Amino acid sequence: MNTYPYIKNIEHEKVLKIADQVNADAGQVVSKTLAQNDFVSVTLFAFAKGEEIGTHDSIGDAMVTVIEGTGKFVVDGKEYILNQGETLVMPAKKPHSVHAVEAFKMMLVVIFPLEED
Repeated sequence: MNTYPYIKNIEHEKVLKIADQVNADAGQVVSKTLAQNDFVSVTLFAFAKGEEIGTHDSIGDAMVTVIEGTGKFVVDGKEYILNQGETLVMPAKKPHSVHAVEAFKMMLVVIFPLEED
């Protein structure tokens, strides 16, 4: 039996505030991987105000949920402003970027295809 946790870097069987699990100081983007395999990736991010992740794409659909603050997401040239509790799906293979309008935190879930198209 595999004893390795499928969800890592976070306490199990404890009620937690997800926003408290990752923090960024000025000038930082901090990430914490909670799950990673060939099919799914779950990562928490904290962005200091003014920080960003430049334009890139993914072979999987990427779903972001803002858990604190406000972030700007640019998907295939279109801007979206997301506030706490809001979610956006960025389709696979579309270029996208992430910008911290103010300090914010998000959870990113990427679902990868069974086979690359």
